[in-house]
Amino acid sequence: MSSTSHEPEDPTPASAGTPVLEGPGLAALRGPAVEQLLRLRAQRRLSRGHVRLAGECLGVSERTVWRWLAQAEAEDDPATAPTPGTRPGDRFEVTADIRVLLAYWHGNASAVHRQLAARARQATGQPSTHLPGGAPTDAVPVLDPLPSLSTFLRAVRRDLTAGERAALAHGPEAARAHDVFARRPRLWRNHTWETDHVQAPLLVDADGDLVRPWVTWFIDTTTKTITGTAVTPGYPSRASILAALRAAVLRTDPYGPAGGVPEHVRVDRGKDFLSKTVLGALGALGTGVEDLPAYSPHLKGTVENLNRCADRMLFAALPGYTPTATPRRSRKKTSPDTSPPLTFEEFTTDVLHWARWWNTEHRPASLAGRTPIEAWNADPTPLSDVAESALWGLMLEDDGRLRKLTSHGVRWRGRDYIAAWMAGQAGRSVRIRHMPHHNHEIEVCDPTGRHLGTAHLADAATPEQLDALRRTRTTRARRLRKDAKKAEAQRRQRYAPATTPTPPQRLGAVTAAEADQELHAAAHDDLATLALPDLIPPAPPPADWNTPASLRFTLAQHPRTGEKKR
Repeated sequence: MSSTSHEPEDPTPASAGTPVLEGPGLAALRGPAVEQLLRLRAQRRLSRGHVRLAGECLGVSERTVWRWLAQAEAEDDPATAPTPGTRPGDRFEVTADIRVLLAYWHGNASAVHRQLAARARQATGQPSTHLPGGAPTDAVPVLDPLPSLSTFLRAVRRDLTAGERAALAHGPEAARAHDVFARRPRLWRNHTWETDHVQAPLLVDADGDLVRPWVTWFIDTTTKTITGTAVTPGYPSRASILAALRAAVLRTDPYGPAGGVPEHVRVDRGKDFLSKTVLGALGALGTGVEDLPAYSPHLKGTVENLNRCADRMLFAALPGYTPTATPRRSRKKTSPDTSPPLTFEEFTTDVLHWARWWNTEHRPASLAGRTPIEAWNADPTPLSDVAESALWGLMLEDDGRLRKLTSHGVRWRGRDYIAAWMAGQAGRSVRIRHMPHHNHEIEVCDPTGRHLGTAHLADAATPEQLDALRRTRTTRARRLRKDAKKAEAQRRQRYAPATTPTPPQRLGAVTAAEADQELHAAAHDDLATLALPDLIPPAPPPADWNTPASLRFTLAQHPRTGEKKR
């Protein structure tokens, strides 16, 4: 296209393709710019320099501006003309039926387009085959015209959000990564704590056994201060939570200075966090428990971020660290870590030192350059403390019944517990409080709750006996696993591979003698088949029994055979 004016071209900048104006409102200037160019053309003043300058300002080529001018002149009514640069209204869009097909193919848009193409060929009478594994033919719409693959993919990206595409491909939970969440308002210290367990991805030496330790901690959401930490060799329990809670509430040495009684605690749906013992301890402190929905780690993001930071800042530098999730593309062959594992004491020391470093030296971005303990000390909110003597009883589980002190001590769970302070107090009523799973000792109180003393297990096994018992149990468990593995290998059924559609063919021929021998051995091992319930018939019930009508029979018996007459 050439200009209708014969005036000399105006000087314009030599750079092209770089817009002079920037911002999201640049597209809104296209209409006024085209109108001004049309006005210049009507006045026979339009030059190529005007068009080039408009293209540079709008960030498009000179050819695009000439095309906009041609489209605007082709419209009968300039007031109803579409905005320059917009696509026509008859473009392809993703419909509800195509959304169903995308869900059927789990977000595979190319497979959906292949099935749409096959359905279009079938509708026009062209030879077409059913796509293997595709949706039923009735569920596939007929598109006329059928868009190209690039147009179809572009429409899917345009009409479906990133969250919808992720949900189609990986399930509804994957859409959460593309959602937008509002920040919780910044409150005051001890308003809300969050708690969780995190497993360290490494092995530590715990009394000769290699175990994966767990860390349980409480963190204040406002100041990002770790208030309490407990380390457990092996799986944690409610005892781990109570120990961490006690360390979080107390502010005396070796704990503190952060601590006190929180107003709320956020927990997930773990059974140990919602146990009667933990809920009772928090209820006695006057702390509300906020039970979060399942599979919602984003609702307790403070402690989840602490878990990730511990993995990257602490666990990754310890011997024997194994990443929990490594991308397949970035996975590299590394030499195995041959350094000896840490002992449980060393690992606990490292965790506690790191928690102290987090509170006193680490500066999270949300605290504006302050450390968590500085943010804690700068908060003037009064703290609610609990005396250590009173907190001691809240962190123990109550037995729930009164017991008697006998000459053998106090009986609990079929065992006797004794202590020197029990001398001369036989016959006294007492109550038992204990830490969950700590059955080697108990705390004895009077009926009013006053602590009397600690009692230890009588006739406790020696360390040598415990080691021998542990080895015996390990050997037995290893033998049982080996037997179960052999049984699973015998039960596994193998089939011959097929290259044509044929019925499955079982493999593994067995002779008739081998089958009879195995069945005979199994029949003698099954106690249910060895039982003979009809060998000795049961005696008739007494006449004064209230027998159901369906089972009632006369007590008269045959004088010789003893058969019952119905």
